[in-house]
Amino acid sequence: MTDMTGLDLTRKLIAFNTISPPGNEADCAKFIAALLEPAGFEITWHDWQSRRPNLIATLPATEPVSRGGIVYSGHLDTVPLGQAAWSVDPFAGEIRNGRLYGRGTSDMKSGVAAAILAGLRLAHEPVRRSEVKLIFSAGEETGCEGVLALAERPDILGTCEALIVAEPTDNRPFVGHKGALWLSLVHKGVTAHGSMPEKGVNAIFAACKSIEALRRFDFGVAEHPVMGGASLNIGNMSAGMNVNSVPDLARVGVDIRSTVGQSNAQIRAQLAALLDKDVEIEPLTDMDHVYTDPQTPWMQEVFSVVEDVTGVEPSVGAATYFTDASVLKPAMGDPTTLIMGPGAMAMAHQTDEYCETALMAPCIDVFTRLGQQHVA
Repeated sequence: MTDMTGLDLTRKLIAFNTISPPGNEADCAKFIAALLEPAGFEITWHDWQSRRPNLIATLPATEPVSRGGIVYSGHLDTVPLGQAAWSVDPFAGEIRNGRLYGRGTSDMKSGVAAAILAGLRLAHEPVRRSEVKLIFSAGEETGCEGVLALAERPDILGTCEALIVAEPTDNRPFVGHKGALWLSLVHKGVTAHGSMPEKGVNAIFAACKSIEALRRFDFGVAEHPVMGGASLNIGNMSAGMNVNSVPDLARVGVDIRSTVGQSNAQIRAQLAALLDKDVEIEPLTDMDHVYTDPQTPWMQEVFSVVEDVTGVEPSVGAATYFTDASVLKPAMGDPTTLIMGPGAMAMAHQTDEYCETALMAPCIDVFTRLGQQHVA
């Protein structure tokens, strides 16, 4: 089975329609388990929802354990196809001009395939002094729901020393990613007839006051040299039922991306102090940032392996999107964490999504060598 190429396996994975919602990752997960179990992986199922399992595959150590395990992680769900028509069948895995097309090719079934094949190679290592674990989750695209449920089961999840999340980075080794805090700010008023606005309390005016306060808001955190500064975007607003009534409810959607030196909990406290006390702050997504100092020995090892495999000296970088690492890193004992995968960052969630075929083999090699060095 280790003779299967990354492209072959990615094509098989994208043939499973795991668009979320509804997700339906079960068949894809069972296919993966059928590859791993004969190689010696112990399979654990965490049934988060009906036909939406998290798959945990563990390759035990062959010798007395001398260090914490290494974990490869990826999600099996994908985003919807979107409104625009695709020029290719999104589930056929067509290869054209060095690109593999299909929903999930970059985000992130090519990364999942790389992790699987690295795991299968590690199963042939005669000596393993730590365990190897593969975690393939459901429901990541809707706010890491699968791993949030899995984190409530430490008996299943366990801990590790190193974590690799195979999200799309064009094979660049990222040391982390920004946090995401999505909020709905709820403003309540009193409705009245539009011809007598003095009889009501207009919730839109309260929302506008909040928006002006947010436009002037300063996080009070310096820009990080790798991850950059925190950002705040007001993405949507909904209010009112009809033009001739005073609106008694207004919601403002806020997207905050946090950086090193702040936590989402601190940001929520800052906003609570900034906004009027009667503004309700409802969290929609709350994922803290992830960061590993690039000078740590394992990250230096990562950079060395990437350069050796690709022939290019990697630069230190971080992702703008969030990943399951936001949940797995704190839940698994704060391991050093690498975000890296063969998918194209720019193609995530795009119509006619593709990944570059030339990036698959190097990624598998990097994942394998990192695992070999870890378990040796």
